[in-house]
Amino acid sequence: MVNTSHGQEAPGALEPVRTLLNTWLVPNDTRRAEDRFDEYADQTRMPRTRRQEVRALRDDLRRAVEGAADTAAIVNDWVDRLEIRPRVVGDTIAFTDQGGLAAGHVTAVLEAIATGRWHRLKACPDCRWIFYDHSRNASKRWCLMTAGGPGGRSCGGIAKVRAHRERNRATK
Repeated sequence: MVNTSHGQEAPGALEPVRTLLNTWLVPNDTRRAEDRFDEYADQTRMPRTRRQEVRALRDDLRRAVEGAADTAAIVNDWVDRLEIRPRVVGDTIAFTDQGGLAAGHVTAVLEAIATGRWHRLKACPDCRWIFYDHSRNASKRWCLMTAGGPGGRSCGGIAKVRAHRERNRATK
C-alpha cells in the first residue's frame, strides 16, 4: 500500500481523501512530479469503471487545497455531478448519493467544510505534499520542519535555510 501518512493523518473520513490526494506527489529523491494513482487504485481494488472519475476528483480537490481553484465551485460541481443530497437524520445531517468512491470522498469533504476542518488540509509549498494541520491556530505552512516528511524531507527547515542564505547574500 502507498504510505501517505507520515504522522500527519486527517481526522475521520477526511484521511482517505488526504490519502487519495497524495497519490500525486513530488518525491524528494527525483524532485519530479509522479502520479501514483494507478498503484493506489490497484491496491484498493478500485473498479476500472470508477478510476477516471476518482482521478478527476483527486485532481480537482488538489487544485482546491493548493489554492489554484475555488473550493466552493469545485465541490458544488461534484455535488451536482454525483447527485449528493442532504437529509436530516435525527439531529444530524447525512448525505445520500448514487454511491461510489468519488461520492464518499465528496461527502467527507462536505462534512469537513461543515465542521471547519477542510481549511486545515494544506499543500506544502515546497514538495506539495498534502498534510493535515493539527496546530492550534491552523498556521502550519510546511509538511514538516525536521526530517521525516515524504522521503525524509524537511521542507520547513530547508525553506528557513534558503531564506537565511538569501538574507546573507543581500547584506554582503
